[in-house]
Amino acid sequence: MKSEMMKKLEQVAFERTKPFCYGCYRQAPTGVCLSCGSDDLMRELPGAGVEYGLNWVIEHILREELTPVDLEAEFESSMEGCYADETQIGFIKVNTLWAIQQLDPTAWDMAKQEWVDSEEQEERIMTFDNGSTYYKVEDLESLE
Repeated sequence: MKSEMMKKLEQVAFERTKPFCYGCYRQAPTGVCLSCGSDDLMRELPGAGVEYGLNWVIEHILREELTPVDLEAEFESSMEGCYADETQIGFIKVNTLWAIQQLDPTAWDMAKQEWVDSEEQEERIMTFDNGSTYYKVEDLESLE
């Protein structure tokens, strides 16, 4: 799935950019610069810049057009359905999720990472930077 999504992102990036001769500083829509004859062309993304390859275009599209998943908020939302709203500890009533986070932050972090791994395996979220940023697959699929 990830390789398919990467191919789709590369296709979107390719379609949104134009071949660009940096030496002559002009577009080369035919794939060869009409001024100097060079076929060693960069890709121009109007309004963003020029550079070799498509990775920078993909990064720009992800950063500018998609909202990264707020893992903490999504995980909390997922957990809300699993536990009661309030828990009584002695004579105090507290929010259950707050109590778990405060009383055992290590377990909370481990559970969150397991949830992230599960969401990724079930192809609901995807990362392209080794887990620093995640995007919803449905948002990625909507790119054109």
